[in-house]
Amino acid sequence: MPVARYLRGMPGGGPGRDALGVTEAQEAPPRGWVGDVVPALAVAGAGLVDAVRTSQLTFGYGYGSGLGWVVLATAVTVGTWRRLPSLGVGLAWLTCALQVVLYLPPMATQASLALVAFGAARWGRTATVVVSGLSLPAGVLTALLLFRDGWTPASGGSFREVLAPVTTQSTTIQLGVVGLGAVALAAPWLAGVAVRFAVRARDSQVRQRAAEVREQESAEVARLRSDQARLAADVHDVVGHSLAVILAQAESGQYLPDDDPARLKRTLAVIATSARTSLQDVRTVLAATREDSAPTDLDDLVDGVRRSGREVVDTQSGRPQPLPPDLAPVAYRVLQEMVTNALRHGRRDAPVLVDRTWDDDLRIRVENEVGDGGRTPGGRGLVGMRERLDAVGGRLDVDGGPDRFVVTARVPVRR
Repeated sequence: MPVARYLRGMPGGGPGRDALGVTEAQEAPPRGWVGDVVPALAVAGAGLVDAVRTSQLTFGYGYGSGLGWVVLATAVTVGTWRRLPSLGVGLAWLTCALQVVLYLPPMATQASLALVAFGAARWGRTATVVVSGLSLPAGVLTALLLFRDGWTPASGGSFREVLAPVTTQSTTIQLGVVGLGAVALAAPWLAGVAVRFAVRARDSQVRQRAAEVREQESAEVARLRSDQARLAADVHDVVGHSLAVILAQAESGQYLPDDDPARLKRTLAVIATSARTSLQDVRTVLAATREDSAPTDLDDLVDGVRRSGREVVDTQSGRPQPLPPDLAPVAYRVLQEMVTNALRHGRRDAPVLVDRTWDDDLRIRVENEVGDGGRTPGGRGLVGMRERLDAVGGRLDVDGGPDRFVVTARVPVRR
């Protein structure tokens, strides 16, 4: 059975189970009436022939109607073996009670009750399985009571005599008959129980495979969403940083004197270099979303901002040490966004202060003055930095006042 079709057949996450691990949806008998009607008709036909012969040859015509009722009840009982096994068990007991009251012997066609025993163990509920199992020895005992010491209805006797203790008249032949009867009734019941638990084990394996498929699909979806978020953050950082540098150079070029073409060319060269670098970074990000494909040199990042013409005061304390491969790109992207915010929102005539402190973790602090139409950074940039740091066990702190803005990131040195 395909997993998807199996899951669609489990409303609300799956049907309820009984004490034997059986569900109605999983344990429903096969569809179609042929498997119910054909055995019942076969039992009825063979049983009527058996009833006529038995009444003629053994007990006389007076018992033919009683045997006919036994045959009819047995046929109806067999007809319930798949769809209503609990009713079948009840009808089987009523038939046996009818035989005891009317002094009617068991008939060969009643061996077909093995189908009912199988159906009760295979498709019945917990109570049906237990009752049918307990019925096996009781049924054998009933047959023994009816035929002990060659008793027959024609030989006379009372109902009390039929129920007299068996142990005093037990014979080797009777015990053999009891054993064969027990085996004949117990074998189909045990086969039904075996099939029941085999189906349960198979369904358990199907559910386990389905759960594994769902888990794999969920993990894949989570990975794709993580890659998508990382791609968006990388593109934001790369493009935002480069555009901030280009914007700063373009604005400064407006104030260059007209008689100094050399400085104008240098400014245009910085703009071109920043644009090419940004384009290359975007291509790298689109080629692979893995963090280890991103640049990691913090010194190169700071030097690149200096080359754009903005003043950067960079200080370090402690002993620098290599960051793990999964943390180095995080530190680079976070510092890149912090500097980008400082260039975009800070005063153009004030330096950007970058401080890196190496201790149990790497503390990166970027400070800039706010004024001249500048505004406090916010929005996606701060959210992206905080998400990156939270993912690796770091932290982002934002502080400042009306004229200064300070952002501090803490990146674990070891994980």
